[in-house]
Amino acid sequence: MYLKRLIDSDLLKWSKEEDRRTLLLRGARQIGKSSSVKKLAENFEHFIEINFEKDAVVHNHFGGNLDVKDICNQISILYKKPIIPNKTLLFFDEIQECPRAITALRYFYEDYPELHVVAAGSLLEFALEDLPSFGVGRISSMYMYPFSFQEFMLACGEERLWEEICRSSPEKPLFPTFHNMALELLKKFLVVGGMPAVVSEYVKNRDMLATQKKLNVLMDSLKSDFSKYKKRVPELRIARAFQAVVEQAGSKFMYSKIESYNARQIKESIGLLENAGLVISVVHTSANGIPLGAQANYRKQKFLLLDTGIFQRLLGLELSDILFSSDFSLVNRGFIAEQFVGLELLKSASCYEQKQLHYWAREKSQSSAEVDYVIQKSEKIIPIEVKSGTSGKMQSMNIFLEEKQSEYGIRTSLENFAQYDKIKVYPLYAIGNLISSAGASSMSLS
Repeated sequence: MYLKRLIDSDLLKWSKEEDRRTLLLRGARQIGKSSSVKKLAENFEHFIEINFEKDAVVHNHFGGNLDVKDICNQISILYKKPIIPNKTLLFFDEIQECPRAITALRYFYEDYPELHVVAAGSLLEFALEDLPSFGVGRISSMYMYPFSFQEFMLACGEERLWEEICRSSPEKPLFPTFHNMALELLKKFLVVGGMPAVVSEYVKNRDMLATQKKLNVLMDSLKSDFSKYKKRVPELRIARAFQAVVEQAGSKFMYSKIESYNARQIKESIGLLENAGLVISVVHTSANGIPLGAQANYRKQKFLLLDTGIFQRLLGLELSDILFSSDFSLVNRGFIAEQFVGLELLKSASCYEQKQLHYWAREKSQSSAEVDYVIQKSEKIIPIEVKSGTSGKMQSMNIFLEEKQSEYGIRTSLENFAQYDKIKVYPLYAIGNLISSAGASSMSLS
């Protein structure tokens, strides 16, 4: 059973572009890249999938001159399928296993532009580091993540409820009954997470315990990849850095808290985890103007995990605390809500850009303040705080608004949409709508 993804419409749009480039689909392991390409293939008469990890013999066909038309003739014979421009989709999966094939991608655009070519890989960023000019200007990249909450709702058959959420705003709150329905789905999503295999398990059986078993298997698989990241970095060190990210969730990462390793060693390990897509950085910004990255301070970073389901399993959270409580502090155990918000902000951005998350903090002995996320929307800088309190308890937000002369700030929690003076309230389940105004219209509801 294929569960629709928002990126499906972007892939289809790419396939219909006259002046399209070769496409590189990027993202962590097991987030559904291959499945989405196979879904796209339904729009073609012929589909050839080459898995460079499984099909070792095909590597030989990229060993000589990179004449892509000759290579296509050889592939056609090898796989016994025709390669016809505009009728065949050629898919290179696990392309990181064949660097020469990565190099060849640019020549498909230059010498065979009428052919539809998509490439993907599970540890692709490591290979691209060694190929700094692999095809800039000739290759388009799409960035993919696990299921967003919107995609999860649609997979659960809640299209109409999502449409109603998209019609709601701080000026027009969601009807209370629908708000409570959305909260119940959100709590399940925090536990299930967005990894496709786990979402599929939940959608089929609605069995939370079964999803946790799937998550255990998935985590073992992802951890087993640590040895592939870099031969000279011990797997144990990468594992320790990964665990440190979990332990320090919600706060500025402190290398000094990790025993047995120095800061340089841990930084290198976290860098590898970022390249693998398992860890995502949130960088401090002074937020004095746009772009936010111009004032970024990479010595001050927080880190998120790729998925809330994986995060809660690693923390060993009590599922009942999340599923059955209306107490925000219980739902937010381990800063899981902050993790969710950051991930939703990334997932809601255009698939053609890799967004950098930012936070803001002022470290003063008597008046320290911190805002969980800062985003740019049009020409405005907007602070976002994940909170359970009311407007009177928003000290950090109010300090930011006054100091930066921002028009308004966002509070997100289990509350319904609302507005208090310069604070707009978005429920957690709708936080992605701050970035994406497309809402339900960006994916077919049929």
